[in-house]
Amino acid sequence: MEVEDFIYQFESGQREVLLYFHHLFLDLNLVAKIRYRIPFYFGKSWICYLNPQKNDSIELVFIHGKKLSNSQGILNDKGRKMVAGIEFRSVDEIPQEAVFEIIQEALLLDDF
Repeated sequence: MEVEDFIYQFESGQREVLLYFHHLFLDLNLVAKIRYRIPFYFGKSWICYLNPQKNDSIELVFIHGKKLSNSQGILNDKGRKMVAGIEFRSVDEIPQEAVFEIIQEALLLDDF
C-alpha cells in the first residue's frame, strides 16, 4: 500500500491532518513508507510517523521524541520510553511554528 492510498481511506478531519503532514515531510525531502501499517518518514533513519487514533485524531510521533528538548511543551510521551508525540483533530489545531521547530530539531538529531 502506498502512503497516499493509506491517507485517502480516512474521513475529512483525519485525512486533512495526514495530508498536511505528508506534504510537509515530502517538501522536507523525507521519504514516506508504510511500516507497521502506518506512514513513517525517513531521513537518514526513522524520524517520525503518523498514527491515526480511535478518537478521530492523528498523532504525530517522533521516534526520538524523548531526546528532543520539547521547549514548546507540546510533546507527550504517554509513558513511552523513546517516542513522544502530539495529537491533532484538524489542521486548524496545529501550532505550525511550534511543530515546525520540533521537526527541525528532529531533523538535526537525524543528521548526527
